[in-house]
Amino acid sequence: MPQHHAAWPTGAHLGAPVPRGRGTRAPGGGNRAAGAALALGVIGLSTSVVVGGGLLGAVGLVVGAVALRTARRTGVGRGRAVAGVVTSALALVVSVVAAVLLVWYANQTQECYRPDSLRQYAQCVHDQFDGA
Repeated sequence: MPQHHAAWPTGAHLGAPVPRGRGTRAPGGGNRAAGAALALGVIGLSTSVVVGGGLLGAVGLVVGAVALRTARRTGVGRGRAVAGVVTSALALVVSVVAAVLLVWYANQTQECYRPDSLRQYAQCVHDQFDGA
């Protein structure tokens, strides 16, 4: 017969100790906010080049902060919450950089916006960046 610790009640059908307290998963529970933060971060990062991912990244940061607080309290989902916060932050940074580059490019090529053809536009842009 196995030895039992007083703080660990035994399972009725197996006789095995069942840990209690911090870090155990509640039945049917989990940290859904951590999964949502990770999903928002990954989707935001994959769409951040078109600047739309920045919004998802911002929402992912908020949800990730909630998930981290929940993980600290329950001990469940910390890894997913951290990954969600990191990917959301990256999505936000990449979106900001993409927006800055887009504005810079538009400013550099503003004289080329009224071409008669795509070839004239391409030549104008080429001339703007070559300094001709």
